Amino acid sequence: MKTDFYLKYYFATSLSLLLGIGLLCQSAIAKQLDLDQMALPLYQVEREIRYHQLDNGLQLRVLPFASGQSVSLASQFSVGSRDEKTGQTGYAHLFEHMLFKGSKNAPGDSYAQTMSSLSGQFNASTFFDYTNYYLTLPSEALELALWLEADRFIRPALTAETVKNQQATVLEEMATSIDNQPYVRQAMEFLLEQAKGTAYQHAVIGSKQDIASSTPESLNLFHQQHYRPDAMQLSIVGQIPENTQHWVETQFGTWSQPATPLAQHQHLSFDNKPVKGEIVDSRGPWPALLLAWHTVGQAHKDAAAISLLEAYLFQNRNSIIKQSGLNDPEQLLTYSIPLSMEHMGVTNLVMVPRAKTSLNQLAKNVEQMIAAINNRGITDSDLVQLKAQWLNLKLRQLDSPSLLARSLSATLAQDQLTPLTGPWERINAVTTADMQRVSQSYFNQGYVRLDLLPPWYIRWGKAMLEWLPNSLTDSLEDWVL
Repeated sequence: MKTDFYLKYYFATSLSLLLGIGLLCQSAIAKQLDLDQMALPLYQVEREIRYHQLDNGLQLRVLPFASGQSVSLASQFSVGSRDEKTGQTGYAHLFEHMLFKGSKNAPGDSYAQTMSSLSGQFNASTFFDYTNYYLTLPSEALELALWLEADRFIRPALTAETVKNQQATVLEEMATSIDNQPYVRQAMEFLLEQAKGTAYQHAVIGSKQDIASSTPESLNLFHQQHYRPDAMQLSIVGQIPENTQHWVETQFGTWSQPATPLAQHQHLSFDNKPVKGEIVDSRGPWPALLLAWHTVGQAHKDAAAISLLEAYLFQNRNSIIKQSGLNDPEQLLTYSIPLSMEHMGVTNLVMVPRAKTSLNQLAKNVEQMIAAINNRGITDSDLVQLKAQWLNLKLRQLDSPSLLARSLSATLAQDQLTPLTGPWERINAVTTADMQRVSQSYFNQGYVRLDLLPPWYIRWGKAMLEWLPNSLTDSLEDWVL
């Protein structure tokens, strides 16, 4: 009888386990099917892209949109601050400004005036790895726009007067966004010091001295070295005229590819060891804590998992750090914009404490969050949600020709023919084990900590508040801040 009982128990238990596993598998498959269904538009849109590479190496992607009467162009060059030599910091950004100030056949402000007359919208940006230019205008003006783009990219006209004017513009931008803001200049220099000896050791905006000493000759030389067709990705999205590819060939096809190969950059790796510093700024209104972790570049095998982990920890509305501030928060504000370069990455977090909370406590809270992931990982459902959130952000780009054109022109070499689905498939392949592994590899070995401190009397007042009862602190906090 006892043997029979054990057999029945074993059978019932095994059956329950099998049924449970089956239900879990069905649940996981259902969730996966939901993601696959969500991702379908990426595959559908990608199938409509027309790819063409000119003989000089320029990559062209054309994506027709049936609706609307406008067209968006985005041109990205693989040149940024990492390509600047000693004494030329800020040249990539300054040159971006110069390309709106005249070319051989469209001198002075002709470009801006023409675009404005067509109700065109245009802008540009510079980063460590790239410079991009983008515009949206009526479809019937595309041929003219391509002529203007080619003229300024291939034949810029840099005069002493325009260089002087744009030097002043960039220096004013530097003062407004960096030097006139509390903590920013010192914090930026401290973080860049962590990348000393690499191409990323100086700020994108450059130094005052290098900007002020630039000349038309030195900027023209920078153009000749770095603006080349094989460093350019051109994307055109919207109402596409029939002759679009012919116009691109006509305007850009005669641009000669230099004999020297494109500069090759290697992946950089850093030891995530504990680094601590502090800065005191007399303009600081309140203390803050800046934390940073070295991660990996965009093309690295761990980049997808790290991107999801950054969202899980710090970025999404449902991130751990955001959830920790819902009830009786210890921080007034959290802010995180990870830096994702081609060959290196930095995860960062800025936290502003409540009056009752010390910077040490905030740092300890973050350490505990990361330790929990190192020890337990994350759940399957959390990972599915993270992937869905990533997908939603990408799907929103499909509704904006301008954002979509910029995204296509920022395609990594490994995604040359799969600019939309390649990144998604790497995200979709991330497992919970991957999430735990990258947390242990990149977030568990120490981090950079920088305490941002206001003048002594604010620090003294806050230290006093930290010792008072919470009921009293909350009311005094509003008055102090």
